[in-house]
Amino acid sequence: MKLNILFGGASFEHEISIVSAITLKGKLTGFDLGFIFCDQDHTFYLIDPSKMKARTFSKGEHKKMPKLQLSKGGFVQKTLFSSIKHSAKILNLIHGADGEDGTMAALLEFFSLKYIGPRMDASVFSYDKRYTKYLCDAKKIKTLQYEVLTSNEHKNLTIPYPVIIKPARLGSSIGVSIVKEESELDYALDVAFEFDSAVIAEPFISGVKEYNLAGFMAKDKIYFSIIEEPQKNEFLDFEKKYMDFSRSEQVLKATITDKLVAKLKTNFEKVYKGLFEGSLIRCDFFVIDNEVYLNEINPIPGSMANYLFEDFASSIEMLASSLPHAKRPQVSYEYIHSISKAKGK
Repeated sequence: MKLNILFGGASFEHEISIVSAITLKGKLTGFDLGFIFCDQDHTFYLIDPSKMKARTFSKGEHKKMPKLQLSKGGFVQKTLFSSIKHSAKILNLIHGADGEDGTMAALLEFFSLKYIGPRMDASVFSYDKRYTKYLCDAKKIKTLQYEVLTSNEHKNLTIPYPVIIKPARLGSSIGVSIVKEESELDYALDVAFEFDSAVIAEPFISGVKEYNLAGFMAKDKIYFSIIEEPQKNEFLDFEKKYMDFSRSEQVLKATITDKLVAKLKTNFEKVYKGLFEGSLIRCDFFVIDNEVYLNEINPIPGSMANYLFEDFASSIEMLASSLPHAKRPQVSYEYIHSISKAKGK
């Protein structure tokens, strides 16, 4: 199967996307892979698979490679006397802004490209942690108590300390701080506001049980990964998550009861169905007093959470063969013709 991996983007997670793409090159060896890099200036480049190495991008060598332009049905490479169209299905592997905020989904839909990844509405509800909370309220999914703080509106927190401060629209634990007492709050907010104008404050529960579950829908059935209990110190910080992006070996399945497995899968289905079709997502859950709480939705998980699947390549092939199709209205101009006819023009 031919598949073009789209990665990079103009976001704080740009380098993580590169790491993910390099990792997937090694995981999808049975595919005919192409690599399309979106630079931070939003220029697209066709990357030679043999050059899929970190130094290609850190040293700017990608700028010597062919530039691409979006066109209906694919990316186009202009040559001296003609053009080459790269019309394979796309795997959106851009983390953070551009990839997960709906920007790339809108572009791909606009130019009628088939792609693996969250659609625009799914991106809205998963990229911004505030909207994820609203989604959970609507779908009766439990989440932790929270408060929203903005850079131009300071207020006292009512949540008891310790709390965890997170930028509302950023992943990979970037800009996240644990605040154990009020005197530490201003510094944590300064850090978070460097990355976003809105932040989420939640109770920080030391030693809380956390479980990760990924999955996708193909032919009207959800296929689940194994459930992982991630190893962490105080919380999953950037360094730990960054290392996760390059993971390629399958992790161990969490030792939990069948009843808890069923609860986690039920909550995953509530999140996924009717919103995330066409994408492989990972949901991170907390379990407190035998109750399941959604912590985060990862609409484009690092390295697509390949390490959670027993056969990741087959999973991607199944997903790519069962993508939703956007319906476009057929324009006939009958209304304009009827007006012109009535006026005798």
